Amino acid sequence: MKVIRIGTRGSPLAVWQAEWVRSRLHALYPQYETELVKIKTTGDKILDVPLAQVGGKGLFVKEIETALLEARVDLAVHSMKDMPAEIPQGLCIGAMPERENPLDVLISRNGHSIKDLPKGARLGSSSLRRGAQVRHVRPDITVHPLRGNLDTRIRKLETEGLDAIIVAAAGVKRLGLKACITEYLSEAIMLPAIGQGALAIETRDDDDSTLRLIAPLDHRETRLAVESERAFLARLEGGCQVPIAGRAKIVGDELELTGLVAEVDGSVLLRETIRGRVDQSEKLGGELANRLLKKGGRKILENVLGRAIQDLAT
Repeated sequence: MKVIRIGTRGSPLAVWQAEWVRSRLHALYPQYETELVKIKTTGDKILDVPLAQVGGKGLFVKEIETALLEARVDLAVHSMKDMPAEIPQGLCIGAMPERENPLDVLISRNGHSIKDLPKGARLGSSSLRRGAQVRHVRPDITVHPLRGNLDTRIRKLETEGLDAIIVAAAGVKRLGLKACITEYLSEAIMLPAIGQGALAIETRDDDDSTLRLIAPLDHRETRLAVESERAFLARLEGGCQVPIAGRAKIVGDELELTGLVAEVDGSVLLRETIRGRVDQSEKLGGELANRLLKKGGRKILENVLGRAIQDLAT
């Protein structure tokens, strides 16, 4: 009997996501066994430093991708927002299941919305993207570092005297903690991270048998939207070091992509929306990035990254 080995981080949310994929595979292929292989990543080991200071996105996937390349697992389940813009040679994202709600949510101690939080409120988040957008709408709020699993972050509301925290709606819903949500933050206030709410099922690009097995889990609209967002991110050469956000959605027969680049302190926030044909999803991502670069995003990125951002070849 074939055993499908699924690589995952060991956090409660990561295990939930891997178990969800596992259950879908069981439903499709009851003749196969599945095994979860829990792998500790660098991001799981470094809990006292903001991700922007220690390398950003690849911290939660590198060790799992190594296990894939060494054939110790057959596929891996990641949160798409943890995936770097570039996938290592030999690997591919074989399927993207239908996306969960991509918005961020506010969880506050006293039931206050973001607009009603008291002046000088203490808000927990280690995301530069979230911090910049919060400071833009509420410059009086102080943003404090917040790392750890979702349940740990919620506990820190009390243990660290925070007034509120901002986390992804998808994780809260998946772990059955929806009752904790105070407010779903609209895109006008808090544009989500690239790929937020979506899962990436990664495997080796030459493993045809596994690619065939996971193909039914792929959701076309999710893939088109996320590919557009990731093309936007790749063009900006961005990671966790720069506040970058993006959300794509299918509207009728068109794809609509909104992107954002901001100063860390929220003093400058550049935002644009582009629309076009669905089959041009990746091209739209690049075009939107170029618009924001010309609007002032290039200066923001070069100041943060300390290097020039190249012009897009035509």
